[in-house]
Amino acid sequence: MRIGIYDPYLDDLGGGEKYMMTIASCLSKDHEVDIFWDQPKDLEDLNQRFALDITKLRVVKNIFSPTISFFQRFQDSLKYDRIIILSDGSIPVLACKKLLLHIQQPLEQMQSTSFWGKIKLRRVDKLFCNSLYTKSFIAKNFHLKTSVLYPPVLLHPKKVSKKNYILHVGRFRVANIKNGDYKKQSVMIDAFKTMVDKGLKDWEFVVATSIKEADKEEFAKLQERAKGYPIKFLINQTNSALWEIYSKAKIYWHASGYGEDLKNHPEYAEHFGISTVEAMGAGCVPIVINAGGQREIVTNGANGFLWDTLEELKSKTLQVIKDKKLLEKLSAKAIERAHDFSGDRFCKEVYTLIQ
Repeated sequence: MRIGIYDPYLDDLGGGEKYMMTIASCLSKDHEVDIFWDQPKDLEDLNQRFALDITKLRVVKNIFSPTISFFQRFQDSLKYDRIIILSDGSIPVLACKKLLLHIQQPLEQMQSTSFWGKIKLRRVDKLFCNSLYTKSFIAKNFHLKTSVLYPPVLLHPKKVSKKNYILHVGRFRVANIKNGDYKKQSVMIDAFKTMVDKGLKDWEFVVATSIKEADKEEFAKLQERAKGYPIKFLINQTNSALWEIYSKAKIYWHASGYGEDLKNHPEYAEHFGISTVEAMGAGCVPIVINAGGQREIVTNGANGFLWDTLEELKSKTLQVIKDKKLLEKLSAKAIERAHDFSGDRFCKEVYTLIQ
């Protein structure tokens, strides 16, 4: 089959882009796969960051560019047996044999609610989400039948000695979110500082993050906030370097959604939580916010902890730090749980999806 894939945020280098390009990589083993994009270098940057196999992918003219007419897009799409799109709520009119839409986050609006949108929706063969959390909002708000394809999580734990590290992995900014501190890194920094001020010794908070050139000035303020405390920043690390730090850390923190009005802005919570699963696969004990897709990954008290308040975050962290047996038990269970999302599971489900 000839398959086309479009992600409008391909240059963002985030989890959604890894998700879409892993779909492309999986399908390229047996099919001809084209990526609709005008900057081939962006695909190379994704490969460098996530270590994806893109050798068989072909970057072709982006038929979804606003410079391309409706009729040209329609005509070009005739060449394809399947087209898979990361949708922002829009539904394109295409002539491919089958159209699949992926929805990555809770949406405030979708074209399916209008008369014309309902007509366009009839040309969509499948809708699929990245988590039950995302699916619940699509089903409730737009009454659309969707399936769940959990993100690809490749586990590469290294056998190294664990250190007294609390780790967080996440981008500093998310371009399509109107929130300056989406990952709540400043909140976690302040929580750790409070723990140090109250007597925590011999532990370090490691923030592994990626930043864009335009955000460096704002990021400098975050670094200034951490001065004088055992807090280390790892910036724009390779996939291999990230696995090194995952393998060394004992505890993993995540706080996206804290302090937000998630009823009106569910998109501010983590939609799934790939970094949480990766950390668990390396034996980190997850102590993560009780919101969004994190609840689908962590079972409170069984393979990590969920928290609602910063006091709970700090108290549960101290509980794990002080109880070596508890840390070891939760670490082993975390590894076990992470494997539910790893292996060749993703590619098998992708092949089922396109049938």
